[in-house]
Amino acid sequence: MWELGLLFITGIATGFLNVMAGGGSLLSVPVMIFLGVPGTVANATNRIAILPQNIAAIAAFARKGFKNFRLSFTLGLCTLPGALIGSYVASQIPNDNFNVLLAVIMLAVLIIMSLPDSHSENPTPSANDTQTAIPKSRMIWGHVLMVAIGFWGGFIHIGVGFLLMPVLNRVMQMDLVTTNSHKVFIVFVYTIVALLVFSSQLSLNWTYGLALAAGTVTGGTLAANVQIKQGVGAIKLTLNIVIVAFIIKLVFF
Repeated sequence: MWELGLLFITGIATGFLNVMAGGGSLLSVPVMIFLGVPGTVANATNRIAILPQNIAAIAAFARKGFKNFRLSFTLGLCTLPGALIGSYVASQIPNDNFNVLLAVIMLAVLIIMSLPDSHSENPTPSANDTQTAIPKSRMIWGHVLMVAIGFWGGFIHIGVGFLLMPVLNRVMQMDLVTTNSHKVFIVFVYTIVALLVFSSQLSLNWTYGLALAAGTVTGGTLAANVQIKQGVGAIKLTLNIVIVAFIIKLVFF
């Protein structure tokens, strides 16, 4: 029973981080591995929690007026081919190899997260901020880049927020709140495909996944409503410590 409580608490942190910026799955996937779930199955089971987390966040953003569903949907559709291939490839990787790959990916994300965060230099926009029309060239590039992001999201999902945010914020020139509102919708779209593929290829741990989901819904809703930056430095420090611990666990134990 304590495992379900741990997963619920982990889910709250995971959902909050995923919706605020990204990287929440850096907690949820390794925690399931610590609980004895094989790495490939943990990666797949994590999608059970991601789906309701993003539904809750979409609803929260929509209540605040951030609901350009047409653009979110077209961006999401572009991720589907990559997500289909990525999730299938991930389901075929032997578990031992997957653990090493996961450790390498987590190390790469750790390095990226240690770099200066240009977003933190700008104040978080409010729902009243104006959003200029996106130039056609930037719109095209944004959709093209979604194909590659879809593969990453389907394959492992970890760190996908750190890929989506630069594309939406820098390439497509959206403010950060609008960026997050589109991000959660895009992830919702490709996660449906990824979860279907994983379910057909692996035996998911639905009990753990649903316990995690209860937490991610809570955390995701909170993040969508709060959208503040206080405590980001402390969160990153905590994540860095946890990531290092999990890399050691995956590689040496």
